[in-house]
Parts: sequence; structure tokens; C-alpha cells
Amino acid sequence: MPSIETARLRLRTFRLSDTDDFYRIWTDPEVIKFFPPWPLTREKVARSMARSLERWRERNFGLWALELKENGNLIGSAGLQHLDNTTEVEVAYILDTPYWGKGFATEAAKAALRYGFTEVGIERIVAITDPQNVSSRHVMEKLGMKYEKVTHFYGVDNVYYAVSREAYQPDEDPYLSRRA
Repeated sequence: MPSIETARLRLRTFRLSDTDDFYRIWTDPEVIKFFPPWPLTREKVARSMARSLERWRERNFGLWALELKENGNLIGSAGLQHLDNTTEVEVAYILDTPYWGKGFATEAAKAALRYGFTEVGIERIVAITDPQNVSSRHVMEKLGMKYEKVTHFYGVDNVYYAVSREAYQPDEDPYLSRRA
């Protein structure tokens, strides 16, 4: 499984020692206010992380833990996953609140898109969010994604953005991919 370094982030494999941090982030009411209800326990978080590792082995893509390069702090997760019950690949990101509004979601999502298009060869990547989640919509637009429609996933209405490999324009931001 690859790890990626960007200007400020290290996108790395989940570790069992991340469970408590992810439990705290993924259950923070502010972080999940635009998500459908998802009652989580530490055990469910650990299972979710294990499933992510399985998906990496099966598909050559998945979610990464996001770590600040400057101090190693875990700040969230981002990467690529299949939308439920589809073959579509979604870029997803979730950050701890102290790191909102600082460009980390965009930086991580750009790295995930670049990995998906250039290293895996995915033809099209989508993103969904609650229509009221303006910050996430801005990230999608910064990625070069275009709004396509309102759709229904995970039991709620979502706006749906997409970008094709052909339309994707990588930037010159630092990006270093390493295989473990």
C-alpha cells in the first residue's frame, strides 16, 4: 500500500494505534453534522479501519490516515472508495475541526485524485456531500470537479460532483508516492 507525501501532509496506512483518535474525530458532532446518523463504537471504528486495509489489497486504492508532516499529529482521513452499491469511485475526506479552513482537505483530496488517475488509472472520480455543506463543495470545485446532479446515497440527498481522467489537471504541488 502506498503512502504519499504532500507539502504539509503524510497520507499513510491506518494503524491500530489510530483507533482512539479516529473514534474521537468520527464521533465529533461538528465533524459529522452533514453525515447521516452513524452510531459508532471504538470496535466499529477498528473494523472500519480493517475493512479499509482489505479494500486496499483488493482494489489498489482506499482511505489513508492524514498526518501532519511537521509533528506527526493525526488530523483525519482521506482517499478513494466505492460509493455504496455502485462501481463509482468517490474521493472522500474528513478532518478534525482544528484543521478546518486551512487547505488540508483540498491538499489531501488533490493527492488522492492524482493517485487515482495517474497510478491506478481510474477513468472518473466523483464526490458527494450534503447540499448545505458549502465547505466541502468548495473543496470539490478546487479539485476541478463539476456539479452534475442531486442524488440519494446513505439514506439522504446529496449533491454530486465529478471529474474525468481526461479533464483532470494535476498541479505542481509537491507529491511523492512510496510503496510500503
